[in-house]
Amino acid sequence: MKKIALINDLSGFGKCSLTAAIPVISALGVQACPLPTAILSAQTGFSDYYCDDYTDRMNLITDAWFRMNVCFDGIYSGYLGNAEQVRHVLYFLSRFHTEGTLYLADPVLGDNGHQFPIFTPKLLDSMITLTRKADIIVPNLTELCLLAGLDYNAVAAFSKDADYTSRICDIAHRLLQHAETNQTVIVTGILRHTNEAVTIGNLAVSADTHFYIETPYTGKSFSGTGDLFASAVIGCLVKGQTVSDAVRKAVEFLQPAILDASREDIPRDHGVHFEKYLGRLIPV
Repeated sequence: MKKIALINDLSGFGKCSLTAAIPVISALGVQACPLPTAILSAQTGFSDYYCDDYTDRMNLITDAWFRMNVCFDGIYSGYLGNAEQVRHVLYFLSRFHTEGTLYLADPVLGDNGHQFPIFTPKLLDSMITLTRKADIIVPNLTELCLLAGLDYNAVAAFSKDADYTSRICDIAHRLLQHAETNQTVIVTGILRHTNEAVTIGNLAVSADTHFYIETPYTGKSFSGTGDLFASAVIGCLVKGQTVSDAVRKAVEFLQPAILDASREDIPRDHGVHFEKYLGRLIPV
């Protein structure tokens, strides 16, 4: 069975990070191997939560796995709370990111034009170094702009223009020029305004091609949807699917869960009820 190392936090409530990734990866017929960066009572969007930071234990797990002589078909890093954790992921990559291993990095830094509380210039610099080593990165538009050194509001101001996705594609190409791999950038959660509707899309950009898919925007966002999307993408890629097929499969899995949550008015921080749609991911 193929294996993916999941470097992320474990939150009791919020349906995000490892509690989102493990069932999705498992449904795709891939073994999920978690390496926790922290254990939280609930994700940080809640007003009260307890956090047990695992920074000083990450390398202990890495070294134990290395002594076991295991290997991974994929590596997926998500929420990293500080620059030291990024350094620990780089150490993990030095041990396990081989030619046959696909590395996907989710550069968790901000959303909707705002930086998360964990953000520091030092974390950004570290994340830029880390993402350049990834085969796939999955920033939202805010994170794409941070990585490229651009102003989010200046970019989002063109969301009503017909060439909006082309502009975002150009920004993604800036990152590709500095990547140490034959990288693909998948920009998530792109809000596009037309006279007819508001849509939300995902744009995959590589050196020589791009792929865009969009769905109607419900007007709401929910905890963990980015984690669910990224997990489905890397799981599909490890199983041999193309980037475009992986993105399409992730959207087909996630869209009905978001529609349900929007209709049911589920609080944002609690996430979507994705469990009943896991069957869409099971290989036939």
